[in-house]
Amino acid sequence: MAGKVYLVGAGPGDPELITVKGLRCLEQADVILYDRLVNPELLKYAKEGAQLVYCGKLPHYHTMKQETINRFLVKYAKKGYQVVRLKGGDPFVFGRGGEEAEECTKHDVPFEVVPGITAGIAASAYAGIPVTHRTLSKSFAFITGHQAGDVAAEHQWASLANGVDTICVYMGVAHLSTITKQLISHGKSPKTPIALIQWGTLTDQRTVVGTLETIEELAAKSQISNPSMIVIGEVVRLHEKLNWFEEEILQKIPVVQG
Repeated sequence: MAGKVYLVGAGPGDPELITVKGLRCLEQADVILYDRLVNPELLKYAKEGAQLVYCGKLPHYHTMKQETINRFLVKYAKKGYQVVRLKGGDPFVFGRGGEEAEECTKHDVPFEVVPGITAGIAASAYAGIPVTHRTLSKSFAFITGHQAGDVAAEHQWASLANGVDTICVYMGVAHLSTITKQLISHGKSPKTPIALIQWGTLTDQRTVVGTLETIEELAAKSQISNPSMIVIGEVVRLHEKLNWFEEEILQKIPVVQG
C-alpha cells in the first residue's frame, strides 16, 4: 500500500478539541511524529504497534531539527507507512506545516492537511475573549512574537497599531516589552487592554489582564511564561464578564475546611 503523510492539527491543548478526522488519522497511523505541546492523552489513540517519534522543540533547543523531521516524513511514507505529523494547534498557523507539505511535494509523497483549532482563537475563547465582536472588533490578526526583533518586519507595526482591532501574538512572551513599545510608538494607546493566557484550554490555564503600559510588570509579578497567547484589543475587556472556563475550574476545586 502506498504511503501517505497526514499533517494533523492536534488543537490547542484540551484533547477533546481535536477534530473527528484528526482522531481517525491517529487511530490508523503506522507512524506518529508529535510535537512538545501535543497533549499526551491523544497518543493513547495510536493503534498497537504504531511507532511514536518525539519531535519536540523548546526555545533555543531543538530535540529534532526541522530538516530532520522533513526527511523522516518522506522516509516513512516511501516505505509505505501511513504517517501522521501531529502538531499543536493548526499545521498551517505558525506550525511549519507548509514547509513539511513542500518537502512531500518535492519527493512526490502524497499528503493531506487536517486543520486544527489554533490557540489564537481557542485560548482567547477559553479566557472569555472573542477575537471578533460586532461593536468592539471587526478585524483580527495573528502574528508571531519572533518578528519583534526583525528589522524587515518593522513596517508592519504601524499597520497593526492602526489597522487591526484585535491582535493575537504567538510565542511572544519573551518579546513582550518590544511588542508593547512598538505598538505604543506606532500610535496604539498605552491604555489598550491586553491579556496573557498561559496554558490555554488546559486546567492550569491562567489569564493576566492589563494595559500596554502595565502588562510587563503584571506578567513579571505573576511569573507568566511560555506557552502563552497574547491578545491585544478592546475585546479583552470582556474577559471579566465572560471568563467561563477559569470560573468553572475554580468551582471544581474542593474547599479545604480548617
